[in-house]
Amino acid sequence: MSIQPFTRNYEDHSNDTGFQFTFFCDICGNGFKTRFTESKTHKKKGLFRGMGKALSFASSMTGTDIGHRLASGADSISDRFGGMTADWHKEHEQAFELAMNEAKQRFNRCPRCQKWVCDLCWNEQEGLCVEDAPRASVEIAAARSEKMVQDIKDAAAETQVFTGKIERQQTICPRCGKPAGEGKFCVNCGEPLQLLRCPKCGAKNPVGQRFCGECGTRIE
Repeated sequence: MSIQPFTRNYEDHSNDTGFQFTFFCDICGNGFKTRFTESKTHKKKGLFRGMGKALSFASSMTGTDIGHRLASGADSISDRFGGMTADWHKEHEQAFELAMNEAKQRFNRCPRCQKWVCDLCWNEQEGLCVEDAPRASVEIAAARSEKMVQDIKDAAAETQVFTGKIERQQTICPRCGKPAGEGKFCVNCGEPLQLLRCPKCGAKNPVGQRFCGECGTRIE
């Protein structure tokens, strides 16, 4: 292609039937697909292919390979670019030039970084792309959101969620003086572990304990 594209960030969808291109934003990658332009040589190529097939059939009857070579040459025209005719390539260049003019209406060129960007990535007030001149309103909104999230995390970290006591009381066997476990009998000596309720505060205390472990009241 002899025509220099205004951006290398594009895709060529052209084929033997016509021409179409997609140009992409250099920042976000959003694409704009141009209008499809039908090839004027498409019908001529179809006629040529039909002649090639006819000659191929004729060669099978005569035993020569002339028709086969002509048919192969005709089929090579259907290759994406390599087999296209000179007329097709001329149409391709003209269609590409028109497509670039169409796409330039949808893109802006940043004078600072030379990137071609879509309207979403263009700061119209500053005349620069959003990478070189971020939109103030967008940055303020983003900073405010980040600060709000951080404040929520900080408040959650300082909030005391659980207010109960985390402790485990062990029952001491009144007979052997060892931790007796949580059953009704001591796991060491088998002494019954009936709990006595304090007459004042109602707290439960092991058998043999003279004073309440909660309020100090004497237990009879």
